[in-house]
Amino acid sequence: MFRGSFAVDFPVVLGHESAGTISEVGKNVDRLVSGDRVSVNPVVPCYTCSHCKRGETNLCRNVASIGGAGDRILDGSFAEYVRVPASNVEQIGDLSFRHAALAEPLACCIHAADRSGVGQADSAALIGAGPIGLLMLQTLRGRGASPIAVSEPDARRRELAKEMGADLVVDPEAGDPVERIKDEVGEVDAGIEVVGLVPTIQQAYDVTATGGTTLIVGVPEQDATMEINPFEIYYNDLDIRGTFALTHETFERAVTLLRNGRIDAESLVTEEIGLGGIPSAFEQMESNDGLKKVVVPDSDD
Repeated sequence: MFRGSFAVDFPVVLGHESAGTISEVGKNVDRLVSGDRVSVNPVVPCYTCSHCKRGETNLCRNVASIGGAGDRILDGSFAEYVRVPASNVEQIGDLSFRHAALAEPLACCIHAADRSGVGQADSAALIGAGPIGLLMLQTLRGRGASPIAVSEPDARRRELAKEMGADLVVDPEAGDPVERIKDEVGEVDAGIEVVGLVPTIQQAYDVTATGGTTLIVGVPEQDATMEINPFEIYYNDLDIRGTFALTHETFERAVTLLRNGRIDAESLVTEEIGLGGIPSAFEQMESNDGLKKVVVPDSDD
């Protein structure tokens, strides 16, 4: 949206990963009060379509998004105040706002882990260890996945992946990561791509074992295409799956994990900035400089 590759009607306020203090509540709100500390789920479903009735709020046909990509976009959290439906917040207690703001991406990872089918002692390979990849690693490790291999070109991110429990960390620029993973841990039950590029999706597919699942977590370009042999999918009993956004259920689970210290959130926050620092933060993101940058609206930085 910032770069113009996702069409959006301007003006619009972005910002879809957030937490804050409730300033005012509507007259029909009874479970929340001014002063409550909450994390914000940016997905606003209709609750009446067939997907919503099945709990698939991420697939709602009439969904609105608070500050994120969607057919209907509401002003988001890159502001001093944001308007949010009462059903879209979760109480965070004394959890810090800088950690609570990670509930949305963590909820996406929980949904992705559900889609992967990975459970205790299932093997996995993560292609990419950016902020989402590192949250995905912690989510899988919390489910008992083992072994977990990670491919990541950035040395600092590889080191963080080790610290967060990866059993094997490989540098894709030092050799073929697929061959290295196969040599060290074998083909895996789930090859999970967390970058959004066709070559890395191919790597996740190539390392997936017979009967396994290839999961696309990274966001590809809308017009990206790739070739896959359908006979291989048929003969090897493979699943190729996408995973989109989060559900209200996984958002609640994400807040619970963060409040109980099950996720290392602090290692993912590398900078705090004010509203004026957002353009430079996008430039840093473009060059993979740091990890999560937390925007504090009333900061002068």
